[in-house]
Amino acid sequence: MTLSADQIRERYTKYEYRIPMRDGVRLFTSVLAPKDSSTTYPILLTRTPFGVSPYGPDEYGEFTLQTQAILEAGYILVRQDVRGRLMSEGEFTHVTPHQAEKKPGDVDESTDTWDTVEWLLEHVPNHNGRVGMWGISYGGFFTVAGIIDTHPAIRAASPQAPVADLFLDDDWYHGGAFMLAHAFGAATVYKPQSEPMLPPKVDVPFDYGTQDGYEFFLKAGPIANLGPLLGAPNPTWDELLEHSTYDDFWQSRAVWRHLKNIRCPILTVGGWFDAEDLAGPLRVYRAIKDANPGVANSLVMGPWTHGGWSVHEGHRLGSVDFAADTAAFYREQILLPFFEFHLKDVGELVHPEAFVFETGTNVWRGYDAWPPPGAKAQTLYFREGGRLSFEPPSETDPDAGDSYASDPAKPVPFVGYTTLWMAEEYMVADQRFAATRPDVLVYVTEPLEEDLTLAGPVSPRLFVSTTGTDADWVVKLIDVYPPERGKAAPMYDDDAPDVGPPTVTLAGYQQLLRGWPFRGKYRRSMETPEPFQPDVVEEVSFTMPDVNHVFRRGHRVMVQVQSTWFPLIDRNPQTFVNIPTATAEDFQPATQRVLRSKARPSCIEIHIAEP
Repeated sequence: MTLSADQIRERYTKYEYRIPMRDGVRLFTSVLAPKDSSTTYPILLTRTPFGVSPYGPDEYGEFTLQTQAILEAGYILVRQDVRGRLMSEGEFTHVTPHQAEKKPGDVDESTDTWDTVEWLLEHVPNHNGRVGMWGISYGGFFTVAGIIDTHPAIRAASPQAPVADLFLDDDWYHGGAFMLAHAFGAATVYKPQSEPMLPPKVDVPFDYGTQDGYEFFLKAGPIANLGPLLGAPNPTWDELLEHSTYDDFWQSRAVWRHLKNIRCPILTVGGWFDAEDLAGPLRVYRAIKDANPGVANSLVMGPWTHGGWSVHEGHRLGSVDFAADTAAFYREQILLPFFEFHLKDVGELVHPEAFVFETGTNVWRGYDAWPPPGAKAQTLYFREGGRLSFEPPSETDPDAGDSYASDPAKPVPFVGYTTLWMAEEYMVADQRFAATRPDVLVYVTEPLEEDLTLAGPVSPRLFVSTTGTDADWVVKLIDVYPPERGKAAPMYDDDAPDVGPPTVTLAGYQQLLRGWPFRGKYRRSMETPEPFQPDVVEEVSFTMPDVNHVFRRGHRVMVQVQSTWFPLIDRNPQTFVNIPTATAEDFQPATQRVLRSKARPSCIEIHIAEP
């Protein structure tokens, strides 16, 4: 059950405070306190840069399904604008670097969290002395950063889709490739603001002048041309382009490196089809487990988009139906029991360390750890004639392989339909439009005789050459449905966010399971890029985020390889230059070659679990 806006107003009273931090900066904080004073309640805190609107003690607004479920259960709900954002004072810093060795007066997100909790315990009545933390996306980062050197009153935390490393695999860069459409859209939101904003301004959306993102970004030309389109100076955009390698700027903001002295149970939540922060939850879960032995540390991964579990029922995405209200199950059977147990001593926890949704079969699985300890690494090899096989190649010619011409002026789209944004549906989108292009290599197995269960990371190992001096390598793992499967997916409704094209029948559908780019100049070091020598074969290996999927009997496993994926990622000029300052003349066609010989066996490593 969830609460309507009128029911929330009936049961809760809203208060607004400006909580002082140790350096004197005051952070705007909204508190919803239960009117019932016959018992005490735990405090549940979220800290966000996106605002806690509507502002004003009489303005309650709308809440997500996840928050409504929490309010129905009875908590003191606290939401805070982080420093430098919206109604809070101070200077905003993206993913504030954690200061492990603090001097008197030093502040970071762990100290702001500590000071906030201290103030709440002293000034908010009718609490039971226990505090929980939660937050989605950027709020997930503030949750993770806030539990480092955990305040004793914090008894449980749930970082959800947390940002963990913005260069290696979250939000702005994937495998060294710049996530163009997403980053540009975000930069239009993060504009300089007065301090504090009284009242917060309503931003006018950026006018792209078209609904076709492919057309917009291609017409703009080199990425250096995009900054002036934003109008006034935009520090967020400038930061992203100034730091195009894994330098100290990004490493200092990699919060997963600092997840120590955590002293409360953790429930990390993520989505298998999160287009923004898929890798963050997996990285946070592993980092906490490695650095904090003995701490109760759980992972939940469902078939969701970015934060989709909080606002939708999670029944499907695009043409892919998951056959259940997965988000409702998560809220009722996982999230609420977690907070009720640790913050109220209600009930008991029975879920395993890793509670993950298995797509393909559409069932929840419980494991003692993630990846499942019994999952075994196996290799699928690229073979002649576009075959994909567990048997390694036998070609004795070391240069046996396949090639394609990659032209930055005609990049491969990331979806087969017109979209202005980074459509979240791309994570499961039909790849038949790409499979027919001459600049995409396709390798596919025969129809499977038995179910094939993948559980864990997917790691391409490519032996490649290019006629240029730099190249991107995009690898996509795809589930090919049988040609006789003709049932149409249900029509879209409000539970299908940003879905793109009309639904299609699933006969022959090529469902993307995992796609990931890797910018070739980082093949030896993410900190120090190196050019390719034209026509010289080199190994390019990387790891994509995990999957938990069953290829059903009769389906086929497909791998596609390409060098553009636009405008999801920016175009590589295919010449060794600093891409943020590249000119139009730097963008050159190149011939890419992928080897599949006995000596140079290009392949992908997968992890197979027992059925």
